[in-house]
Amino acid sequence: MNDATKNGILYVVSGPSGAGKSSIIKRALQSVQGFSYSVSFTTRPARPDETDGIDYFFVDNTGFDAIIEKNDFLEWANVHGYRYGTSKSHVEKKLDEGYNIILDVDVQGAVNIKNVMPERTVTIFVAPPSYDDLSRRLSQRATENERDLKKRLEDAKAELAKIPYFDYLIVNSVLAESISQLISIIIAEQLKVKRVAEHLGQYTFFRNNP
Repeated sequence: MNDATKNGILYVVSGPSGAGKSSIIKRALQSVQGFSYSVSFTTRPARPDETDGIDYFFVDNTGFDAIIEKNDFLEWANVHGYRYGTSKSHVEKKLDEGYNIILDVDVQGAVNIKNVMPERTVTIFVAPPSYDDLSRRLSQRATENERDLKKRLEDAKAELAKIPYFDYLIVNSVLAESISQLISIIIAEQLKVKRVAEHLGQYTFFRNNP
Protein backbone atom coordinates (compact mmCIF):
# COMPACT_ATOMS: atom_id res chain seq x y z
CA MET A 1 0.00 0.00 0.00
CA ASN A 2 3.00 2.30 0.31
CA ASP A 3 3.78 4.28 -2.83
CA ALA A 4 6.27 7.09 -3.37
CA THR A 5 3.70 8.98 -5.47
CA LYS A 6 1.32 9.50 -2.57
CA ASN A 7 1.46 10.71 0.99
CA GLY A 8 0.82 8.37 3.86
CA ILE A 9 -1.99 8.68 6.39
CA LEU A 10 -1.33 9.09 10.10
CA TYR A 11 -3.74 6.99 12.15
CA VAL A 12 -3.74 7.98 15.83
CA VAL A 13 -5.34 5.46 18.19
CA SER A 14 -6.03 6.58 21.73
CA GLY A 15 -8.17 5.95 24.79
CA PRO A 16 -7.90 5.21 28.51
CA SER A 17 -5.21 2.91 29.80
CA GLY A 18 -6.63 -0.62 29.86
CA ALA A 19 -9.11 -0.09 27.01
CA GLY A 20 -7.21 -2.54 24.80
CA LYS A 21 -5.55 -0.22 22.26
CA SER A 22 -2.28 -2.11 21.93
CA SER A 23 -3.93 -5.50 21.40
CA ILE A 24 -6.27 -4.11 18.72
CA ILE A 25 -3.45 -2.35 16.86
CA LYS A 26 -1.06 -5.31 16.88
CA ARG A 27 -3.71 -7.72 15.57
CA ALA A 28 -5.02 -5.26 12.96
CA LEU A 29 -1.54 -4.63 11.55
CA GLN A 30 -1.23 -8.34 10.81
CA SER A 31 -3.95 -7.91 8.17
CA VAL A 32 -2.83 -4.70 6.42
CA GLN A 33 0.31 -3.77 4.51
CA GLY A 34 2.30 -0.60 3.94
CA PHE A 35 2.32 0.45 7.58
CA SER A 36 5.08 1.73 9.82
CA TYR A 37 4.40 1.52 13.56
CA SER A 38 5.90 4.54 15.30
CA VAL A 39 7.37 3.78 18.71
CA SER A 40 6.91 6.53 21.28
CA PHE A 41 9.33 7.72 23.96
CA THR A 42 8.42 7.52 27.64
CA THR A 43 9.98 8.17 31.03
CA ARG A 44 7.95 5.48 32.79
CA PRO A 45 9.64 2.19 33.72
CA ALA A 46 9.25 -0.75 31.36
CA ARG A 47 6.79 -3.46 32.37
CA PRO A 48 8.02 -7.07 32.56
CA ASP A 49 6.55 -7.96 29.15
CA GLU A 50 7.81 -4.82 27.33
CA THR A 51 10.93 -4.44 25.19
CA ASP A 52 12.85 -1.21 24.64
CA GLY A 53 12.62 -0.06 21.03
CA ILE A 54 9.59 -2.26 20.31
CA ASP A 55 6.92 -1.20 22.79
CA TYR A 56 8.49 2.15 23.72
CA PHE A 57 11.84 3.87 23.83
CA PHE A 58 12.39 4.02 27.57
CA VAL A 59 14.44 7.08 28.57
CA ASP A 60 15.11 9.00 31.78
CA ASN A 61 14.05 12.62 32.28
CA THR A 62 17.44 13.89 31.09
CA GLY A 63 17.13 12.00 27.82
CA PHE A 64 13.57 13.19 27.34
CA ASP A 65 14.60 16.81 27.93
CA ALA A 66 17.33 16.46 25.31
CA ILE A 67 14.75 15.48 22.67
CA ILE A 68 12.58 18.45 23.64
CA GLU A 69 15.57 20.77 23.22
CA LYS A 70 16.15 19.38 19.70
CA ASN A 71 12.48 20.16 18.94
CA ASP A 72 11.99 16.60 17.70
CA PHE A 73 8.65 15.83 19.34
CA LEU A 74 5.50 16.02 17.26
CA GLU A 75 3.76 16.05 20.63
CA TRP A 76 4.59 15.23 24.19
CA ALA A 77 2.60 15.25 27.41
CA ASN A 78 2.58 14.33 31.08
CA VAL A 79 0.34 11.29 31.51
CA HIS A 80 -0.28 9.40 34.76
CA GLY A 81 2.80 11.02 36.29
CA TYR A 82 5.19 10.16 33.41
CA ARG A 83 6.09 11.84 30.11
CA TYR A 84 5.34 10.43 26.65
CA GLY A 85 6.36 11.82 23.26
CA THR A 86 6.23 11.08 19.51
CA SER A 87 9.24 11.65 17.23
CA LYS A 88 8.37 14.32 14.67
CA SER A 89 11.22 13.57 12.26
CA HIS A 90 10.37 9.85 12.07
CA VAL A 91 6.65 10.44 11.45
CA GLU A 92 7.14 13.11 8.78
CA LYS A 93 9.79 11.06 6.96
CA LYS A 94 7.62 7.94 6.75
CA LEU A 95 4.50 9.86 5.66
CA ASP A 96 6.45 11.65 2.91
CA GLU A 97 7.76 8.28 1.71
CA GLY A 98 4.15 7.11 1.28
CA TYR A 99 3.93 4.88 4.32
CA ASN A 100 0.88 4.88 6.54
CA ILE A 101 1.69 5.24 10.23
CA ILE A 102 -0.29 4.11 13.24
CA LEU A 103 0.33 5.68 16.63
CA ASP A 104 -0.77 4.48 20.06
CA VAL A 105 -0.72 7.67 22.13
CA ASP A 106 -2.50 9.19 25.10
CA VAL A 107 -5.69 11.21 24.59
CA GLN A 108 -4.02 14.57 25.15
CA GLY A 109 -1.32 13.72 22.63
CA ALA A 110 -3.86 12.57 20.04
CA VAL A 111 -5.74 15.86 20.23
CA ASN A 112 -2.46 17.79 19.94
CA ILE A 113 -1.37 15.84 16.84
CA LYS A 114 -4.74 16.45 15.15
CA ASN A 115 -4.32 20.17 15.77
CA VAL A 116 -0.79 20.18 14.31
CA MET A 117 -1.49 17.93 11.26
CA PRO A 118 -5.28 18.06 10.67
CA GLU A 119 -5.19 17.09 6.99
CA ARG A 120 -2.93 14.08 7.45
CA THR A 121 -4.33 12.67 10.70
CA VAL A 122 -7.22 10.30 11.44
CA THR A 123 -8.04 9.93 15.14
CA ILE A 124 -9.65 6.82 16.62
CA PHE A 125 -10.82 6.53 20.23
CA VAL A 126 -10.91 3.09 21.86
CA ALA A 127 -13.29 2.99 24.83
CA PRO A 128 -14.20 0.26 27.32
CA PRO A 129 -17.82 -0.95 27.49
CA SER A 130 -18.15 0.77 30.87
CA TYR A 131 -16.10 2.48 33.56
CA ASP A 132 -16.56 -0.53 35.85
CA ASP A 133 -15.22 -2.81 33.11
CA LEU A 134 -12.17 -0.56 32.73
CA SER A 135 -11.51 -0.69 36.47
CA ARG A 136 -11.72 -4.50 36.37
CA ARG A 137 -9.34 -4.77 33.41
CA LEU A 138 -6.72 -2.56 35.02
CA SER A 139 -6.92 -4.44 38.29
CA GLN A 140 -6.65 -7.84 36.60
CA ARG A 141 -3.61 -7.01 34.49
CA ALA A 142 -1.69 -6.09 37.69
CA THR A 143 0.97 -3.99 35.94
CA GLU A 144 0.62 -0.89 38.13
CA ASN A 145 1.04 -0.29 41.82
CA GLU A 146 -1.95 0.95 43.81
CA ARG A 147 -0.98 4.61 43.40
CA ASP A 148 -0.61 4.36 39.60
CA LEU A 149 -3.81 2.34 39.27
CA LYS A 150 -5.80 4.98 41.13
CA LYS A 151 -4.23 7.72 38.98
CA ARG A 152 -5.11 5.94 35.72
CA LEU A 153 -8.74 5.44 36.79
CA GLU A 154 -9.06 9.10 37.78
CA ASP A 155 -7.53 10.23 34.47
CA ALA A 156 -9.86 7.93 32.52
CA LYS A 157 -12.87 10.09 33.42
CA ALA A 158 -11.32 13.15 31.79
CA GLU A 159 -10.09 11.10 28.82
CA LEU A 160 -13.55 9.68 28.08
CA ALA A 161 -14.89 13.23 28.01
CA LYS A 162 -12.64 13.90 24.98
CA ILE A 163 -14.45 11.41 22.71
CA PRO A 164 -16.23 14.18 20.70
CA TYR A 165 -12.82 15.46 19.53
CA PHE A 166 -12.11 12.19 17.66
CA ASP A 167 -13.07 11.04 14.16
CA TYR A 168 -14.03 7.46 15.09
CA LEU A 169 -15.09 5.54 18.20
CA ILE A 170 -14.50 1.82 18.86
CA VAL A 171 -16.16 0.39 21.96
CA ASN A 172 -13.96 -2.58 22.77
CA SER A 173 -16.45 -5.16 24.03
CA VAL A 174 -15.32 -8.08 21.85
CA LEU A 175 -11.68 -7.97 20.74
CA ALA A 176 -12.24 -9.65 17.35
CA GLU A 177 -14.97 -7.16 16.45
CA SER A 178 -12.83 -4.22 17.53
CA ILE A 179 -9.95 -5.43 15.36
CA SER A 180 -12.30 -5.69 12.34
CA GLN A 181 -13.61 -2.20 13.03
CA LEU A 182 -10.10 -0.71 13.07
CA ILE A 183 -9.25 -2.46 9.80
CA SER A 184 -12.49 -1.12 8.29
CA ILE A 185 -11.58 2.44 9.34
CA ILE A 186 -8.12 2.09 7.82
CA ILE A 187 -9.53 0.89 4.50
CA ALA A 188 -12.37 3.44 4.41
CA GLU A 189 -9.97 6.35 4.91
CA GLN A 190 -7.74 5.18 2.08
CA LEU A 191 -10.74 4.95 -0.26
CA LYS A 192 -12.01 8.48 0.35
CA VAL A 193 -12.42 10.33 -2.93
CA LYS A 194 -9.99 13.10 -1.98
CA ARG A 195 -7.23 10.57 -1.27
CA VAL A 196 -7.86 8.45 -4.38
CA ALA A 197 -8.01 11.61 -6.50
CA GLU A 198 -4.71 12.81 -5.06
CA HIS A 199 -3.12 9.50 -5.96
CA LEU A 200 -4.54 9.46 -9.51
CA GLY A 201 -3.83 13.12 -10.21
CA GLN A 202 -6.62 15.52 -9.31
CA TYR A 203 -9.66 13.67 -10.64
CA THR A 204 -8.10 12.87 -14.06
CA PHE A 205 -9.73 9.44 -14.05
CA PHE A 206 -13.15 10.85 -13.22
CA ARG A 207 -13.05 13.66 -15.77
CA ASN A 208 -12.08 11.32 -18.59
CA ASN A 209 -15.13 9.16 -18.05
CA PRO A 210 -18.56 10.56 -19.04
